[in-house]
Amino acid sequence: MTDQPRWNWDSLRAFALSLGLPHVTDAVSWGQPNLKAHGKMWVWWSPQEQVPCFKMVSRADRDFYLEVDPDSFFVTPHYAPHPLLLVRTGRLEPDWARQALEKSWRAMAPRAVLKAWDARPADG
Repeated sequence: MTDQPRWNWDSLRAFALSLGLPHVTDAVSWGQPNLKAHGKMWVWWSPQEQVPCFKMVSRADRDFYLEVDPDSFFVTPHYAPHPLLLVRTGRLEPDWARQALEKSWRAMAPRAVLKAWDARPADG
């Protein structure tokens, strides 16, 4: 794990925005900054745990990561009822973050947005 970004809210936000996914906006919820995709909370920094919090496609999806890599992923009682996953900052890999963000963005996207996104030219 060389050349890992130093993760904090600013670097996580910049990373997520660099993916260029449409309909992603800055927001504030419960007094905390976050990014929303299609109007729904998508990724943020947990103020209680001081780690990134990712919206997952489902709790089963989240539970898979908790089972296969409990050194990297965890959940607290506050987040447990929801399909949310906390990631230890020293263990957050950019490839995993990109895949998780893209997967949840796609799951939240309206069909028309996905159709337009998937139909765009391959060069951007």
